[in-house]
Amino acid sequence: MREAAAHDARLVHFPEGAVSGYAGMAKTYYSGWRVNWEPVADELRRTMALAAELGIWVVAGGNHRLSGRHRPHNSLWVINDQGTLADRYDKRLLSHSEITGYYTPGDHVCTFEVDGFRFGCLLCIEVNFPELWLEQHALGVDCVLFSTYSEDPIFEVIARGHAATNNFWVSIAVPAQCAPAAASAVVGPHGYVLGHARTDAPDVICVDLDRTDPALDVALTKARPWRETARAGDIYTAARITDPRSTDRTTI
Repeated sequence: MREAAAHDARLVHFPEGAVSGYAGMAKTYYSGWRVNWEPVADELRRTMALAAELGIWVVAGGNHRLSGRHRPHNSLWVINDQGTLADRYDKRLLSHSEITGYYTPGDHVCTFEVDGFRFGCLLCIEVNFPELWLEQHALGVDCVLFSTYSEDPIFEVIARGHAATNNFWVSIAVPAQCAPAAASAVVGPHGYVLGHARTDAPDVICVDLDRTDPALDVALTKARPWRETARAGDIYTAARITDPRSTDRTTI
């Protein structure tokens, strides 16, 4: 966070499980949880305090404790530059092992604005569900903050596809121990990587979200509005004709 702030960052994005670690057999015992939650809460409070000190927004992953014996959420905490919790995203589409043993699914979408840019949050295997990314597009998101704990390099490929087809930025935050397979990256609205973290050690990458970048002109000022027009369908309705050679699909 301090290094990012030194580069004038306004928002710092961390991986899935950054505050608490990721759930797994080491943290579960059949249907019960073996977690000391106070260090997790303390780490979150310290992160919030540092966000206020540095005047930056922070999005960090972790396990959010629920009441009683309910399994926690797999979450992204959204901390504003005043050091308070602005929102929390709880992973909605869980893996088989998560839904059967580790986590409780969330039920809401999460977007927020920083300096005129709208951000949205998604987690790990949610990369595989295009409807979630289309939802982000429909909500006017400029950049999806995608946190994961995966070592699957295909995740970057899929995320780049979502960035290119929806014409928004995608920040991919991955723990350093997973980086040899697929490092953290920021992808532009054209689907190309704007910055990659190193694969052999922890790293911070800083990227400006610049709507005036000439390299993004086609994606932001041509492709995105045109695709909105195409989805509305009016231009196609007006151009359709009545022609027997169109309606008869069995003729040569």
